Amino acid sequence: MSEVTEEKTHYSESELREFEEIIKKKLDATYNEVNFIKETLSRKNDNGTDNTAVGSKTLEDGADVREKEQLSQSAARLQKFATQLEAALIRIKNGTYGICKDTGKLIPKERLRAVPHTQQTIEAKLGTR
Repeated sequence: MSEVTEEKTHYSESELREFEEIIKKKLDATYNEVNFIKETLSRKNDNGTDNTAVGSKTLEDGADVREKEQLSQSAARLQKFATQLEAALIRIKNGTYGICKDTGKLIPKERLRAVPHTQQTIEAKLGTR
């Protein structure tokens, strides 16, 4: 009993529109978060004029530096994520979205909904093609 089914090689226009909406929502949320972090960092850099007790707040200053570094790292990760999402939008436009870069197979919808910027099936990512 052999079942012959034509394997899809591309997503339909309506499916691509769905993915595009998911990506755009994630991109908006990511940009909002990046902007919030940038605003937070710029406020932290503005100590005002009442910071005259030099040396008395070294522990607080150290904590501020560590927090600024963590915020900067978060902003960098979010910026990288935004770049990956933008690249996914380009793949939608040029017709390569949803196709595994390693196997050439269609990436399952469930995976694309969860990780819309992915370029690999889970099998290819785990090396079990």
